[in-house]
Amino acid sequence: MRLALFEPDIPQNTGTLMRLCACMNVPMDIIEPCGFILSDKNLQRAGMDYINHLDMTKHLNWEAFKAMQAGKRLVLMSTKASEPFLDFEFKAGDVLIAGRESAGVPEHVHQQCDARVFIPMQSGMRSLNVALASAIVLGEALRQTKGYPS
Repeated sequence: MRLALFEPDIPQNTGTLMRLCACMNVPMDIIEPCGFILSDKNLQRAGMDYINHLDMTKHLNWEAFKAMQAGKRLVLMSTKASEPFLDFEFKAGDVLIAGRESAGVPEHVHQQCDARVFIPMQSGMRSLNVALASAIVLGEALRQTKGYPS
């Protein structure tokens, strides 16, 4: 299981997800370009010293990321998806992808993902914070695949 962030915009969210991935022993991928410098103080503050324990790979762009994930199932978390994440059967080798906070992912990324899932919410609400949404879906994926650290 991996968590990939597509062109993240907000360093605090990225730092929070770095901490989550370090604690859950889940490798992280960051797909550039980011909307901030990866040494940003807000990123460091949110990730704290947990970042030192993170298995992270940076990718120049979507194409470079996709080439490194050959053979893995790409699961996009999106408000535009039609399948609730609770009905989805996750697999241990899945790569969960979170879109940009400001814009999600472009249509070509949607089309290149193997599956798309959403989090059911109260009617009229647009979306959750990307860090919170990623934690919810990653938690269920780890539960289903018995991937939590022992």
